[in-house]
Amino acid sequence: MKVVLSSRAADDLKRISGFIALGNPIRAVSFVAELREVALRLTDVPLGFPLVPRYEAHGIRRRSWRGYGILYSVLPDRVFVHRILGPGQDYDRALSLI
Repeated sequence: MKVVLSSRAADDLKRISGFIALGNPIRAVSFVAELREVALRLTDVPLGFPLVPRYEAHGIRRRSWRGYGILYSVLPDRVFVHRILGPGQDYDRALSLI
């Protein structure tokens, strides 16, 4: 099983990096690398994180890490990451774009 990031999730990582870089460019690079690694490790326990309320029927789960939310679905052959959101971002708004 592999992890696939949507184009929106890849864009989310770029935005997160840009935001952190405003205060600490070096940490922006390492933080996003760590966040990406956490997403890639979802294959270790793909069903180990809770379903997102109101999105259970879609099978969308949330892996939390340092205040960030990795929203993903477990498919037969892969883990698909829909979005990676920062603290306080609106999950409903982000997921309504799917």
